[in-house]
Amino acid sequence: MIELQKAHNIRAKKLNKIEQIKELKNPQEAYEKLKEYAKNGYESIPNEDKKYFLKCFGIYDRPATPERFMIKLRIPGGHLNSAQAKVIGECARDYGQDYIDLTTRCQVELRYLDIKDIPTLLEKLNDVGIDSYQTGVDNFRNILNDPLDELGFDNILPSQKLLLKLQEMFLYSPDWISSLPRKFNTAITGSLSNRCNIFGHDCCFVLAQKDGVYGYNMYLGGKVGKVAKSADIFLANDEEVQKAFASIADIFRRFGFRDNRNKNRLDSLISAVGMDEITKAIKENAGVDFATAGETMTKIDFYDPDQGKVQLRDGSFAVHVVIPSGIFSGSAMIDVANLSESYGSKEIRLDMEQSLYILGVKSVRALLKEKFFEKYKSVNTPYFNHLIACAGTEHCPFGVIENKNDAINMAEYLSNSVPLEHGRVRMYWSACVKGCGIHGLGDIGFEGCKVKVNGETEGGVNISLGGKLTSNGVEGRTVLKSAPLIYAHYYVETLMLEYKKHKSATESFEQFNDRVLSQYTSANIGFMMKLGAYLREKNIDVDFGFNVKTNTGKNEEFEVFELGRRLYYALAKKEAYSAYDRFTNVLKNEKLEDIRVLVPNIDENLALMLELILNTKEQSRAEVFSELNSFLD
Repeated sequence: MIELQKAHNIRAKKLNKIEQIKELKNPQEAYEKLKEYAKNGYESIPNEDKKYFLKCFGIYDRPATPERFMIKLRIPGGHLNSAQAKVIGECARDYGQDYIDLTTRCQVELRYLDIKDIPTLLEKLNDVGIDSYQTGVDNFRNILNDPLDELGFDNILPSQKLLLKLQEMFLYSPDWISSLPRKFNTAITGSLSNRCNIFGHDCCFVLAQKDGVYGYNMYLGGKVGKVAKSADIFLANDEEVQKAFASIADIFRRFGFRDNRNKNRLDSLISAVGMDEITKAIKENAGVDFATAGETMTKIDFYDPDQGKVQLRDGSFAVHVVIPSGIFSGSAMIDVANLSESYGSKEIRLDMEQSLYILGVKSVRALLKEKFFEKYKSVNTPYFNHLIACAGTEHCPFGVIENKNDAINMAEYLSNSVPLEHGRVRMYWSACVKGCGIHGLGDIGFEGCKVKVNGETEGGVNISLGGKLTSNGVEGRTVLKSAPLIYAHYYVETLMLEYKKHKSATESFEQFNDRVLSQYTSANIGFMMKLGAYLREKNIDVDFGFNVKTNTGKNEEFEVFELGRRLYYALAKKEAYSAYDRFTNVLKNEKLEDIRVLVPNIDENLALMLELILNTKEQSRAEVFSELNSFLD
């Protein structure tokens, strides 16, 4: 592990401010003073406890709601029983304005909490086996698993018991609390379907097969904006998984960087020394020469939410509950607990898309007649079934847009303007670049930003396409930057209209993107989104040509030229040229005045746009994009 030590030494010349705060005390001291803080009030809490130490136990001071706290509850693998769900709901109802957030790590967040109530609340939760230990800052976060682990037909290796063994290695341990350079996310799945974003974590154990033996391939270095990569390690049994996990955790604690918090995740250490060196270190540190990777088996996308239910091995069903943007309530959680007891097996599973399943349901029809499902449907529209949105400005100091309601408003608008009888669209929203809404993995991803509209600063989004959860996972590509929220739904509407027009009967948006949109440049897609919105406002119908294979070579100059030609033809009812110039595609003998003559009532912006696209003697088509976009803003 010499190379790891060298890399660590280079970055060990200074400590970031959080590392300096850690040296002030043992985090457990802050936790043990909770009752004292509850008695003496908010002002009695030292700043270092508000800023860091209480976060080690999932207790977050939220400046946006003065003297109010958020608590992040650890729900291992997203597995809850009805008794636990009921107490969580009661705590939210009685102490937190009846508000609950469900997260992409299958956790529950309670908000609007007064410090005086927190000790009592935690005692009630502890009585049913729920706590908030190590759910924040530089700790091992909640471990994810398939919500249908052990029960689904596609589950090969039940993993929840192994997950709990991994959790036992660090949870409540004084040696591990706040000892890491940064947070450490872990997931494990023994299923063929990827229901837990398995490749999006620092450490991933993924169903695999080698020489006829089922086990787990180890992937490392996933985070926002980057999927995990294979460590070329196959783990044939639970004992090997535990040893590999202990080894990489120890390596990260010892050699992980502690200078720049933005570059201190496990991925940074991997980038510094290379995956081969990390793999060697894992084997050396564990004292085990683990086998090389087998064939990764978790490759299938999941469609459960689109069906509203999924049959389980015992013949019962897991019934999906759609919770838009993860906005839930304590009262609703109590309802879920009661319904689980009346119709199911008293088991509930949270999923990474901020929704949940009621398990063991035998009479689905009777369950769905309950009033609860008038609001929280088992199947909503394709725009709601896979909708994710992180906390946003109301609850998070890093958010730059409201986010949750932005996501809901987008889904409602599209449901009305482009209704889809069949289809599947995963829209993932993050309120800032930190990406807690895993926007990069969505079919359509939204990253919050600030934009100028008529000289005023407003909320906006960077829009990406093509993220994947399947196979080894793929981050999407940005197609439109700084789109004002007041226009963004019109831009996405363009995509949905093309999807509805040209998709096959069962084609998901991901498949449509792979078949059609991926053939075009990002700049052209973004321009098309804005142009489509502009043309609809002018009642001009133009075929963008996505039903025709065009050999553009992914060259944006020629793609925008072809788009301009189609628009010209729609307006003038004649071709814009008689033949292509072989090398330049320059339109000859066509002026802006000619366009106005051909179409007397043409919009000024459209006329100038066509002139710029088609008459390229003075300006290349690639350079035209920036000017055309300014017309449409």
